[in-house]
Amino acid sequence: MALEMRAKCEKCGAALAMDGAAFICSYECTFCPSCTAAMKHVCPNCSGELLPRPTRKKK
Repeated sequence: MALEMRAKCEKCGAALAMDGAAFICSYECTFCPSCTAAMKHVCPNCSGELLPRPTRKKK
């Protein structure tokens, strides 16, 4: 099962490039690095830990 890669931060609405930095919880809530730091890496929706979103390796 693949994670849904969202294109904007759910807190501030900032655009997130698919290959750029973003953080995600197990429920696929997605946040920009600034909002993630302000929330101390805890998802406000599910209280899960926010981890760096997986990215594909560049060839």
